[in-house]
Amino acid sequence: MKINNILFVSPLNQEIQNLIEKYKLDKQFHYLTEDELRDEDLDWADAFVSFKTRASYDYSKVKWVHSLGAGVDSFLFKKKWNDHVILTRTICSFGERISEYCLSYILKDLQYHDQFFHQKAEKDWRPITPKMLNESKVMIYGTGEIGQKIAQVLSFFGVEVYGVSWSGKQKEFLKKVYTVDTHFALLNEMNYLINTLPLTEKTEHLFNKGIFSDLWSVGFINVGRGESVNELDLLQALDTGHVRFAVLDVFQAEPLPQVNPLWEHPNTMMTPHISAVTTAKEAVECFVDTLENIEKNRPLPNKVDVRKGF
Repeated sequence: MKINNILFVSPLNQEIQNLIEKYKLDKQFHYLTEDELRDEDLDWADAFVSFKTRASYDYSKVKWVHSLGAGVDSFLFKKKWNDHVILTRTICSFGERISEYCLSYILKDLQYHDQFFHQKAEKDWRPITPKMLNESKVMIYGTGEIGQKIAQVLSFFGVEVYGVSWSGKQKEFLKKVYTVDTHFALLNEMNYLINTLPLTEKTEHLFNKGIFSDLWSVGFINVGRGESVNELDLLQALDTGHVRFAVLDVFQAEPLPQVNPLWEHPNTMMTPHISAVTTAKEAVECFVDTLENIEKNRPLPNKVDVRKGF
């Protein structure tokens, strides 16, 4: 497949353009903001490259769409897709970044950082023995590249790691992988739940009282998609102790509105969608590799199965 005209729509356009120029690609590039984007730009383009877009566009006009992030829900979720258009996503250091993010909050909990912070303020000398990672059980939802990397990192420290996927296919670094329908019996044994799932019609509000009610005093970490969580059910689970604390990096609405009660809850820790930031350098490297693979008709390890949504 020959790609000549490439349209970038990204807040990182200036950095991306500077990096792209170093490759001296024999291509035509347009760099636009989403406010500048018009339908005729897609008529011109062979390829469309973006993190996500607010509006729906007719991507059937191009040959290839490439997501600068790991997620593709902004292109696929509750939308039709033309099977003739290739959809790829960025694969880079997301697994490492998210693994370190999750590990940091689990260690923060096991080492009683918050407790000792408050004791310092009160000048309260009261020893508490930290817990060990190898005493913990973790359930990871999503056993793709990111979920497997988290499992690899946690299992290295002796954590007992389980997985949940639609297929239930067994994967390396996971003691056992369950399907969504068969994992409930193990929930009351878990110390932490980590969501890495993409947003699809199957995962929308997957984390609701059906899951939360089977937990007790569990730490919940969401680095997947905000729409996978029923926020009202999560708040209720926090109030009743089924969820002891929640670490949330993604939300249904971003930026999170100031009126959202998650801001005020004492047992939530929130970050502004930073657990797996795409750097311009990594984005360009993956884009150029994918472009070369497409033009040379080579396998695409980052090609999205548009029917599955990931």
